[in-house]
Amino acid sequence: MRSISTATALAVLFGSAALSVGVAGTASAASAARVTSPGGLAVDGAVKRVFVGDSTKGAVVATDYAGTVLGSVSGVTGVSDLAVSDDGSTVYAAAPRIHEIWAIDASTLAVQARYTISTNDGPVHVAFSGGKVWFSYGDQWDGDLGSVDPTVDPASGTDPVTLGQFPSKVWGQALLDTDPNQPGILAVGETGLSSDSMAVLDVSSGKPALIAWHNGDYSLNNGIGDIDLVPGGKQVLVNGRNRDAYADGKFKAAGSYPGGQLADIASNGLLAQVSGTKVLTYQPNATLPLHTYDQGSTSRTADLAWAPDDSRVFALVGTGTESGGYTLKALTDPALNSPTLTVKAPATATRAKALTVTGKLTASVPLPAGVKLQVTRTDLDSPSGKALPAVTVKSDGTYSFSDTPPAGGTVTYKVTYTGDAAHSAVTAADKVDVSRASTSLSLNNNGRVYAYGADVKFTAHLGTTYKNRTVEIWANPYGGDKPNKLLRTGKVDSHGNISATVDMTRDTDVTAVFKGDARYKPKTVKSTGYAKVKNSTVVSKHYKKAKIGSTTYYWFHKNSAPVITTTMSYYPGRKERVDLQVYYQGEWYSTEGSSQYFKLASNGKCAVNLGAPGQSGLKARVRSSYINGSSGDTVNTTTYGSWKYLYFSN
Repeated sequence: MRSISTATALAVLFGSAALSVGVAGTASAASAARVTSPGGLAVDGAVKRVFVGDSTKGAVVATDYAGTVLGSVSGVTGVSDLAVSDDGSTVYAAAPRIHEIWAIDASTLAVQARYTISTNDGPVHVAFSGGKVWFSYGDQWDGDLGSVDPTVDPASGTDPVTLGQFPSKVWGQALLDTDPNQPGILAVGETGLSSDSMAVLDVSSGKPALIAWHNGDYSLNNGIGDIDLVPGGKQVLVNGRNRDAYADGKFKAAGSYPGGQLADIASNGLLAQVSGTKVLTYQPNATLPLHTYDQGSTSRTADLAWAPDDSRVFALVGTGTESGGYTLKALTDPALNSPTLTVKAPATATRAKALTVTGKLTASVPLPAGVKLQVTRTDLDSPSGKALPAVTVKSDGTYSFSDTPPAGGTVTYKVTYTGDAAHSAVTAADKVDVSRASTSLSLNNNGRVYAYGADVKFTAHLGTTYKNRTVEIWANPYGGDKPNKLLRTGKVDSHGNISATVDMTRDTDVTAVFKGDARYKPKTVKSTGYAKVKNSTVVSKHYKKAKIGSTTYYWFHKNSAPVITTTMSYYPGRKERVDLQVYYQGEWYSTEGSSQYFKLASNGKCAVNLGAPGQSGLKARVRSSYINGSSGDTVNTTTYGSWKYLYFSN
């Protein structure tokens, strides 16, 4: 039971105040392959599968050439690199954290063997050449080369693993590369240091024989992050950029490609290169890219590998953040030149008036004469696109065409070159904001106040439009617990009207929405209706009701305490305000201490004990109210209860 004393209120009236609060009754006291971190990328042409290592998850994932996951092998802890046997039957995975090399069946993904590498660091990188698996191991000062002979059965007593096959040459955990056009040849590139030690070895006999060597004197590459054997000549490509020749047993600069961080070279000599956020392909020794794949402004490509048939390049492309992981992408048509196509339309235009679109088609490989471009216009009248007459490219690569847009709003002009034997298809587009007329839209009842629970009809009126006569009416009740709700959607009547009824239990924003059409702009209007709370007060503990003058009073003995019980529509945290006034010398008085807030129970009830004044002849009145913003919330409009009059007798 909550309480407020009329005697105290009288005392406050004459100079002092104190109110007490309590609780009564039920009222309470109130399918593409993704990896987390790259651990190698290898393509098997025999079974047409791509194998991707996930270092974080310790897994090797197998996909088809479309990038669809076919299966995986787990437990390859910290997998760092992958290699495929010459016959395509086996995939080898380096697992440096557990110092093993795994042999995995390329078709079934069954683990065929696990080779222990007795070293503190590695194996890190692997390659298959000359019938053996070659691997690098060691730290940045004692790196070396080892091999695994898969034809040796460990049960025979002969260890298939041989260490220390290239001592005192490469100090880091070396990168390795092979070339199917040069069987038995292995490229070795020091990594992890700023020097540039590298070698080419003949491993066809099972033991490395040095073909060429560079001792890391910083004269060539100033650090190696990627090394590739170049088909058709005695060259290596370093960091996807620098070509170094080794015909005389020593390495020397022999040209470069623009940019580049890492690369892979196809059997036909085409280069796939990572340069910034792009993957580029080049013809051998070319300076202009053949094909450009833009991976997006925040992407990073961690690894590349050609399909053995040179039909596509596989790329592990990241999202730009370490937590985003990497996705395997198949980049098709790498041997076709990718033209550059631009489209320039005016930013704005007037509906039903002619506009001109211009652009240019260029390519690093010459285009055929008289190339034609397909043009499509997409607008509100033709959302699926409408074909326009083809446009011919001029000798300088430029083109232009005129069009009269019949519809307003966003109009898109898409231009396409379908490609030819030497060029891939390319499409570009530009948008025009074409003007539309304004229509009128109104909604009644804005600012009106309604009794709690009143069913109020809100009517929207739509003015002139072209084809669309549909209007939506939404209701968004105040408070965060009820979402915006679609009350009605439909065509307006012959007078342009459409209505929806709102149950006004809260203040409510009602919105009418016209989404526009080909000639008239969208429009939205809002009307706010305000709802009172449901509020009733019951007085108890009186011994009778009788009038004094024309006013009905609840009569109490002077030592009886009136109890008022309020029932109010509930909202979490809501409080009622109880106002108590006393009658003195012909006027009703309120004081600072005679109004108090009391929390409602979850059933919306609150009982307040007013206390016994202890003297007769006193008149008082009391009411309970909801005050927007002060009663704990703002979901209803301020609602004052009716006064209840009290009289205290002997």
